[in-house]
Order: sequence, then structure tokens, then C-alpha cells
Amino acid sequence: MKTFLTAVTLSVAASGAFAAGHCAAGKTLTDGTLTIATGNPAYYPWVLNDAPEAGEGFEAAFAYALAEEMGFAADQVTWVRTSFDEAIQPGAKNFDLNLQQYSITEDRDKVVDFSSPYYTAPQAVLTTQTIVDGGAAATMESLKGLKWGVVASATALPIVMERIQPDANPLVYDDNANVTAAIQAGQIDAALFDLPTALYLSAVVVEGGAILGQFDPTAAENPDQFGALMPEGSALKACVDEALAAMTENGKLGEIEAQWLQEATGVPLIK
Repeated sequence: MKTFLTAVTLSVAASGAFAAGHCAAGKTLTDGTLTIATGNPAYYPWVLNDAPEAGEGFEAAFAYALAEEMGFAADQVTWVRTSFDEAIQPGAKNFDLNLQQYSITEDRDKVVDFSSPYYTAPQAVLTTQTIVDGGAAATMESLKGLKWGVVASATALPIVMERIQPDANPLVYDDNANVTAAIQAGQIDAALFDLPTALYLSAVVVEGGAILGQFDPTAAENPDQFGALMPEGSALKACVDEALAAMTENGKLGEIEAQWLQEATGVPLIK
């Protein structure tokens, strides 16, 4: 593989572009370069130390493995930063791919393109130990009585409203930072996050944080699946999907998930 990547690098250096037969030829913002966006900041376990260029964390490692599968050497990957919301708006983009745990939804797919899913995320309930000690349990009935907070543009809102059906309408916030601040301030009791993010928030961000339970993603009619976001009508989509399929078949995607998102133990299923 090292010899292959070296050959690719030398070829690009010599010609300034991929050969015409390459699946990404003429389809990236900068010929011979794959521009990938992440959040500002980007968080563990998706990106370690807010440094995607180090290739550490699930999405950072996935990005470089995907690029390699597509024929890009590590030094042919360029990183940019975007907010979550601006990337899912219609219009021109400053990236070829954006990796920020974007759930693939029908509404979003009308204005941007998504790759095939690269991760199916169980949703987990982030709360505080005070709520747990107060008698909340990992049951649907217990969840109904909690005060919920959600991000307006995230997929948690329909899950909370349609699946949990709380006794009181959830409070709506602009971003995850405001949701976690609301939990700490006691304005809300709980919020939904994908399990890896919930584990991080409970351990590092929310003082006295706790995970009440997780939903089984295989039991969901429409499981929460993350896809690489691309501009609407991206000519690169077929190339990305082909590389993803190869990574799934050869086990590389599973290896990356096992390394950075090992299944959490001790988090009960909500029934």
C-alpha cells in the first residue's frame, strides 16, 4: 500500500491532476486534492484534540481511510471548518465532503447529497446523576415525565416527540452546547445524543452527567445513520460510495469503528 500511495503522490506532483480514468478526476474542488470539512470545534470521539489532520478519532481516521480507498494520499487531504447548520443549507460549498455526524434524512437530502451510511448510531439519553438518583429509569414511561431539550435542526426532535411523547413539550435550542448548558443549569432534565457523544458529554462536559439508557438502533424503523455530506448533485458521490462499499467489504470500516467507537458496556436498553 505504501508503494501505491507513493506512486499516486508522485503522479499528482508530476501532472497536477489525476489521470482521466481515476474516479475522482475533475470532480473535486481542487484537482488532485480532497477537501474535507469538520466542525469548529470538532469533538471526541469523532476527532481527538480538535485536530483532524492527526487522523485520530473515528471520523478523522475514517476520512483518511476513505481518501486512501479513493486514491488520495494523506498529504492530498485538506481540512476546512464549517458549522453544522451552514453545511446543510442549499448553495455552494467550500468542501468536497463534510463529516459532522450528519444523519441522513429525506428533508436534508433535498438540498445536499449524502454518501451511503458509514455509521448507524444508537441514540442515548444524557441526563444527570441527580435525575437518576431521583428515580428516573431506562423505561419509556419514565422518559415521558422528564423535561427535554432538543436542537432544532437535529434528528432528536422527531424522536422525542413521536417515540417518547413527553408530558411537556421540549425546549428547543440552537446547538448542542446550549443543550448541555441547559442540563447543567437545571432548565431541562435530559437530551438525546448519539451514544459516543453522550458518553463523552457525561464524562467530560456535564458535571455530574449520566447516561440513563440507549435505544436499540436495530429496533428503529428508520435508524439514525450518518453519511458524508456533499454539495447537491456532487459528481463525487459515486466515487465515495464505491470506496465505502470496498471499506465495508474488506473490513476496514469495522476496524475503525472498533478502535474508536467500541461498544459501550453498562448502558441499558430503553424498553
